[in-house]
Amino acid sequence: MNAQRGQVLVLGMLLAAAATLAYVRYFDVGMVLHHKSRQDHALDAAAYSGALVQARSLNMLAYINRAQMAHQVAMAHLVTLGSLAHFAGTEASRVGMANPPAYVIGMHFGAAHSAAYMAALKAVGLEYHAMESGPLAAAYSQHDRLARSVLANVAIQVAAATPGAREAAIREVLKANFPQDEDFNLAFRDDNLPGFLTAYHGDPWLRPFATELHSLYEFLGPRDHTKRSLLPVSARCPTRRHELRRRGKTVLDDSGKWQAIDTQSYHALRSNRTIGCYFREYAMGWGWIPPMHSAAIEEPYVEDAPDTFAEQDFWRWVHEATSWDISGGNANALANSWARRSRQQWAGGGLHAFQDLASAKDQPSTKFQVVLKRVSRQGLSITSHAAAETYFRRPHSRADGRLEVANAFHPYWQARMASPVTLKH
Repeated sequence: MNAQRGQVLVLGMLLAAAATLAYVRYFDVGMVLHHKSRQDHALDAAAYSGALVQARSLNMLAYINRAQMAHQVAMAHLVTLGSLAHFAGTEASRVGMANPPAYVIGMHFGAAHSAAYMAALKAVGLEYHAMESGPLAAAYSQHDRLARSVLANVAIQVAAATPGAREAAIREVLKANFPQDEDFNLAFRDDNLPGFLTAYHGDPWLRPFATELHSLYEFLGPRDHTKRSLLPVSARCPTRRHELRRRGKTVLDDSGKWQAIDTQSYHALRSNRTIGCYFREYAMGWGWIPPMHSAAIEEPYVEDAPDTFAEQDFWRWVHEATSWDISGGNANALANSWARRSRQQWAGGGLHAFQDLASAKDQPSTKFQVVLKRVSRQGLSITSHAAAETYFRRPHSRADGRLEVANAFHPYWQARMASPVTLKH
């Protein structure tokens, strides 16, 4: 009987040992799961923070790109203001010289045009503002510097610093969750951020965008108007009339630089037996603001137009020195010539370089996967995986119903988690 009790005790001890071992094992597994879950959650938060840094960087580039284009629009307005200032100043001088007289303008084209012509007297000296050393040119140069130098360099730095800022944000989150750890075995996988952005030259890439923005502002639009006198002038050409031609435009020239020209001329209808009916042009005002080293606007002009025609006939000089059509035409060729001679060339470098997606079609979003290997304080080796993505999505649909391709001009970049890819070691 005692022998049997001893055998039961042995079995009881073995069962207790097995239960204890199972409990310890269960406890160890529970600790592993606890640490693994905690590390997974921390890495998920860190990965999302990294994607958020990417989104903020891309949105920052969008604001920079838009600011650069705003400077281009400001430059277009400034060259237009410069052209108009020079135009007003030269017109004031013509009013003062009575060449042509204001009463002639009023007699043929009405009191409103005569009053507008006389109002130019208030603009005496205004051409100073359009000079190469004047305030408008200085403002133009400042906008050019901000767009082409300051903001372009900031964009380069933002693009270059994004990978480092992303990793710093990830490590910061991990450090907040595991403050005792000195370092983390962190690795990036399937990361398409390198090469996701690239630098582009402003011309020709920005030309369509700049032209579209230009068309939004009436002030930058064509300034063309023709007024014809009411009464017949010559029996040789009874259908012809005197003409008052106002011409002006602001353009982005072939070198990617803004320039503007404004002219106004009185075209008096004349006739003789040699050439018949023709228009004798009296330039009333002119102004042309081109940038340095820029091609001229395609307007009829000559380099050496005389200041007066007191010693020669206008029509004879035109036939001998130019190819102008003075029997018809619609330009202010003489005013263009004087505008070119007195042009004020402002310093500027053209359209700026900018940062944008290298290939929005092939890589519409930037994704990455991060792997964290860490040894816990209990000596447990734990590996975690997380993936995140920065993607482009408009907060509302486009008005035209079209789908917008991801780009670095609209600040619509957002962050989200992604499914990690299982890695083989």
